[in-house]
Amino acid sequence: MNINLTGTNDDVEATDALAREGDDEDQMKRGSLAMAFYGVASAFFFVYIGAAMASAYGTVNAIIGIVLTIIAYGLINAVLSKYALNNRTTVAQFSRTILGTAGSTIATIIFALVAIYYAVFEGSIIAYAFMEMFGGEMWMWSLIVVIYSTPLILGGARRFLDKLNGWLMPIYFFGLVAAVIWAGVQYGFSDTWITQDVGPVPFAMGGPGWLAVFAGYMGIWIMMMFTMDYAALGKRQDIKFHQNVTFGCVFYTLAYGFAAFVGVFLTFTIPGVEVSETGLAGGLVSMMGILGLLVIWVSQTRINTANYYLGAANLRAFGERLRIRMPNIVWILISSIIIYLLMLLPIVRYLLLALAWQGVLVTAWVAIALTHILVSRGKHQEHAAIGDQHYRAFNSNGLIAWIIGTVVGLVFLQLGSFNADLAGIGATWGPILTVALSAAVYAALWKANPSSRTGLIRVVG
Repeated sequence: MNINLTGTNDDVEATDALAREGDDEDQMKRGSLAMAFYGVASAFFFVYIGAAMASAYGTVNAIIGIVLTIIAYGLINAVLSKYALNNRTTVAQFSRTILGTAGSTIATIIFALVAIYYAVFEGSIIAYAFMEMFGGEMWMWSLIVVIYSTPLILGGARRFLDKLNGWLMPIYFFGLVAAVIWAGVQYGFSDTWITQDVGPVPFAMGGPGWLAVFAGYMGIWIMMMFTMDYAALGKRQDIKFHQNVTFGCVFYTLAYGFAAFVGVFLTFTIPGVEVSETGLAGGLVSMMGILGLLVIWVSQTRINTANYYLGAANLRAFGERLRIRMPNIVWILISSIIIYLLMLLPIVRYLLLALAWQGVLVTAWVAIALTHILVSRGKHQEHAAIGDQHYRAFNSNGLIAWIIGTVVGLVFLQLGSFNADLAGIGATWGPILTVALSAAVYAALWKANPSSRTGLIRVVG
């Protein structure tokens, strides 16, 4: 087959044909893919962040911000998932188009490290819950968590867990419902959780409280990257289902809306619960005993299958970019060792700071990816079948946009270091300006520099 691939203005029609070549036979069924991705919805972090936002800005502001977040996530992921499903392209493969092969290496390692960081956080929650229930030391429970989590992402075990997730989902959902009822019966139902108010949000916060909540949830736009990598596994015939259900508003209503409600209710109902990364988990175990531990274990194990899988997969992609080729099992073991070593550190304390920093890098990437898909209108598509040698090492369009957006976002995040009164403004507007600038700069460069639109450099004979 002779395929014409150029980096000019011409449409790269052959890549589109290549992307659609073959059928969906080897791709995941929509139910299996949905259940695999819905494992992400059970992250206890989503329960915590909802409570944290309500505590910081009031429940009403938190609700408004979360509703806007669900809508925004649904719209953005509808675009990204459709593209990934049509082209069966992952974050690492797509990044070659917008950043070049060298630039995609940066994006890949960022994705790997963020997934590993989340694995550390979710694993630490499980370890803390076990320690709260049975005593012992964190290092011991952390080791146990890593040892039993690692095999779950291997071949047959991962396929089995994808099916098992469908059965575990009700335990997570009804377990949290039971926690709400339990707390209400034991400590009394009241409207305290819904009327929680922090008073007028000062100008130093950079805007209304709901905007600060929306910006806070932008710190976990890593979910957009999760979406692309998972969507690449699906069947093209299921695009509408995945856009609306698997990766759309239905998913985020459960992941963010329901989880936030549970977090806010428990925080303002159970006496003495600390709004911290481990405080809610400890409160749940103290109140419900072994049932609370079961809910936490199920929810965190489900999400950690995604974290471990994406961390190892992207670590492997990063290594292969550097021409380091090893069996998949080796990359999985390396990823698990890194996770365990990080669990021995007090890394959970720096969760929000880490989220803010990685949020800037990730939101800039998402803005560029979304802009590329929208402005190209599907004319310049790429696919895993095209080798790295056919892509530029650096695509100036994407790299310039990424650097400008990231630098501006990081500068805003550091405003609080110069003047404490500006910390809120930086936290609120940093992510928003990052997205706006990255998208605007990329769109302008895409129009001004047609030769770099596809990232391709030569003809394949």
